[in-house]
Amino acid sequence: MDSGHFRTPRTAARTSAADAATTSGTAPQTRTARAARRPRAARAPRAARLAALAAAGLLATVVPSAHTAAAEPTPRVDLAVLVVDDGGSAVRAITAELTGSGIPYRTLDLNDANRPVLTPAFLSDTVDGRPRARYQGVVLPHEAVFGPDSAEQTALVAYEKTFGIPQVDAYTWAHPGVGLDYTSDGGWSGVLDGARAYVTPAGQAGPFRDLRGPVTFEDNAPDVSESYGYAGRPRAGYTSYLDMPAADGGRVSLIGEYAHDGRRELVVTFAYNPYQRQFRALARGIVEWLTQGVHLGQSRNYLSVHVDDVFAPDARWDTVRNCTPGDLDCPGGDGEAENPVRMTAADAVYAAAWQKSSGFLLDMVYNGGQGEQWKTEHGGSDPLAARLIADRAQYRWINHTYTHPFLGCVQDAATVPWSCAKTAAGATQWVSRSEISAQIRDNLNWALGKGISVDRSELVTGEHSGLKTLPQQPVDNPNLAGALADNGVRWTASDNSREPAQRSVGTGSGAARTVPRHPMNVYYNVGTAAEMTDEYNWIYTSRADGGSGICENNPVSTCLPAPLDTATGYAAYIAPREARTALTHVMGNDPRPHYVHQSNLAEERLLYPVLDKVLADYRELFADNTPLVNPRQKDVGTELNRRAAWEEALAAGQVTAYRIGGTVTVKAPSGVAVPLTAPEGTRKQLLLGTAAFGTSYAGSRSAWTTPELLQSGITLKLPTT
Repeated sequence: MDSGHFRTPRTAARTSAADAATTSGTAPQTRTARAARRPRAARAPRAARLAALAAAGLLATVVPSAHTAAAEPTPRVDLAVLVVDDGGSAVRAITAELTGSGIPYRTLDLNDANRPVLTPAFLSDTVDGRPRARYQGVVLPHEAVFGPDSAEQTALVAYEKTFGIPQVDAYTWAHPGVGLDYTSDGGWSGVLDGARAYVTPAGQAGPFRDLRGPVTFEDNAPDVSESYGYAGRPRAGYTSYLDMPAADGGRVSLIGEYAHDGRRELVVTFAYNPYQRQFRALARGIVEWLTQGVHLGQSRNYLSVHVDDVFAPDARWDTVRNCTPGDLDCPGGDGEAENPVRMTAADAVYAAAWQKSSGFLLDMVYNGGQGEQWKTEHGGSDPLAARLIADRAQYRWINHTYTHPFLGCVQDAATVPWSCAKTAAGATQWVSRSEISAQIRDNLNWALGKGISVDRSELVTGEHSGLKTLPQQPVDNPNLAGALADNGVRWTASDNSREPAQRSVGTGSGAARTVPRHPMNVYYNVGTAAEMTDEYNWIYTSRADGGSGICENNPVSTCLPAPLDTATGYAAYIAPREARTALTHVMGNDPRPHYVHQSNLAEERLLYPVLDKVLADYRELFADNTPLVNPRQKDVGTELNRRAAWEEALAAGQVTAYRIGGTVTVKAPSGVAVPLTAPEGTRKQLLLGTAAFGTSYAGSRSAWTTPELLQSGITLKLPTT
């Protein structure tokens, strides 16, 4: 950090519990506060105590005297955050938000005996004759982590006073030391599961201006305490941002700003982890407060939903045999030809009307050849296709190949599970480049012939085939990359539960890249809630309860305590659970699409209750200034690609960013777009004059941006008021 360059720690968490829930079908039970009580102050390390005299002497070089301060130049504040980590879930949650937003930070690990000691020299220095604050904000586990009389605490206090650096107390208790009365003085403490807290007018006018409605604490498991908290009455100097009613009719605070002794602290008095909805709702505001609204990185709330297999029929789950006819492990029957699940024209009319009423756009991932085959087999008529084609302008469309074949290795179905067929010489047999190319090309041409607008750069192969499929096919079909290039495909979908990271398919600058998609636990092979619940029971109940026992063998899954009622289980349990998982992705700055199947819009139309709850919960919580972003597949691919390049530049120490007064300067490697967030009214410096910076979102301005013509860096001019 001495050079002013930033690095993101390698230990930052990347995989969320919600992702695990998407794979397993059950959301993890959070146990943040099962035994949570008052956070304990950490004793200052022995090395820090021994450094007290030396630190006290160094302070004189950092804190200007009264008669020299006016002559010093305006300090430079580097756009990075210092995170003091005790291993607790609250600090982990905030660092996850920093990582996900692209904000650089440095971690000081209190559990590392060899960690650096926090001294004035660690916190600040001088660059080109100008005082420099190395960090724009500080995250502490709690306010007394170094001990009140330690050299490290003394150095930190002086640093925050000198440079106006804010401090977040990630989890503490209500007491006068943080500007609150004790909970015994009209406050409250206890388990917060299911409680509703409210953003105050000061919070909505300040860092939590993206929120509209109450923040409801999760209560996912009645037998587990998921969050514990302390709500105290504010004292002088304390401004509450999130509060709840007191027993006597007053208000008690859970989050607020404590201004005292020339310093500002954001005080959080409840336990949380990175995945809980209450933290996800508040995370952006915590970061905005910490960085005073000026930081590298940006955050959006994304939701897009891909509906696969449009025009094709989907096979139906057999509730007697507990398998899907047509699958290799379900002998007998004819799969999609035997009582399949397929949308009707009435379902298409409903889909268009639902989009209009909900204000949400679906992506139709289509198989034109499957539709043609259906029409041939049903007397040359297909009312569904006619209706969808008539309404084609109301949807986005994505190529899903013409007839949905498996495009990886040639499958040998002689065994269960299947294996890759081999040549006489023992080599893997692959679907050819010409066959893959024809599937892509023919489906594109079919759509163009129907007047359907399709972006040829986007593709979803059937079952994400062609990409590696473990365990049978550990590598991509070597013919896939060439076929993608032949047809101008730049973005091909992958399954996030298998490959959450974006990657290239093939080599070279023109190679296609994957776009991971979240599978939703609304199954492709069901048309009714009873069928859905029956299959869910089979997967998520133990063998003793009549299930498959799959959940007993899966380390990220949890078995149901008892089978769900097939008459009520979907509406009462499955749909709300899936909506909660999807909303966690939405609130986590995750642009990856979710995918379902056309069967979920057919018969009992199982998808709509899930999406209706996601949209309703979102719109109740977030203000109009924070709309859902509904990106198309290529935009998601571009976003993930930019993030990867940005993370690489940070890790390599190739980014320099700082603020001097009202001017922000950023330098990054050529070709690397920079994510930046700043207040409304910020302008970007051009060669001649300035222009409005970024786009408005959540009460701020933000964008991926690069230097303007003949400039080597990015310069922003912050508003003066």
